Amino acid sequence: MNNDLIKSIVREKYEQIAEQTKKENETSCCGAGGCCTVDYTVFSENYINETGYNPEADLGLGCGIPTQFAGIKLGDTILDLGSGAGNDCFVARSIVGESGKVVGLDFTDAMLEKANSNNQKLGYKNVHFVHGDIEQIPLANNSFDVVISNCVLNLVPDKVKAFSEIHRVLKIGGHFCVSDVVIKGQLPTSLKKDAEMYAGCVSGAIELNTYLDIIENCGFNEITIHKQKEIELPSEILDKYLTQEEKNLFGKKEIGIFSVTISASK
Repeated sequence: MNNDLIKSIVREKYEQIAEQTKKENETSCCGAGGCCTVDYTVFSENYINETGYNPEADLGLGCGIPTQFAGIKLGDTILDLGSGAGNDCFVARSIVGESGKVVGLDFTDAMLEKANSNNQKLGYKNVHFVHGDIEQIPLANNSFDVVISNCVLNLVPDKVKAFSEIHRVLKIGGHFCVSDVVIKGQLPTSLKKDAEMYAGCVSGAIELNTYLDIIENCGFNEITIHKQKEIELPSEILDKYLTQEEKNLFGKKEIGIFSVTISASK
């Protein structure tokens, strides 16, 4: 599957999410109502105690809370990659205050519309949402103190380009903090080839050590894994995609799917 096709699939799925009305306690990997195999509640974190949290902006699509480990300070300029309906942007805004600035970037028009609508209701003048591709961020060099992202970079086909772009837009001395999905060991090909699973966040994930190598090779230092949580997939998912031998390896944690929150500095 070529990169353009992958992006088209992801964009289409997330357009569908944005157009759906979230139903309480009924969030799947493709938003309320579900449109793919994995239940996203096994990845998402509870934001209810986070300052600045706006339930209308939370579509249950994250796999961590990157702002908890991002070291954001009053007055910082923040970029959120794959900002969706604005959830992490609004939490970041509560930290940077009136003197800071938050920019959310997304390539899905319906998500941007939803985020702008939420922002208008909140009345924030220093939160802005822009259309763009993470592999070609349409923003200036050395512009941001902190870059955050939540369960999005795994969906980007070219992760080297993604982290190179993060490095470019960060100020010298700036840093990123991202929550993402990675794998350990070799995930079975049958799982990786499923397009809906890819849009749901598993099949686009890469091996953890490869992920860390990309970050280092893109010029970052002080690479830190702040949080790591194994994802226990429902038995019906394992039965659909894995042989018994592969399921045994999952059980022994020799291979598996993990959510991680990672930071690194420029």
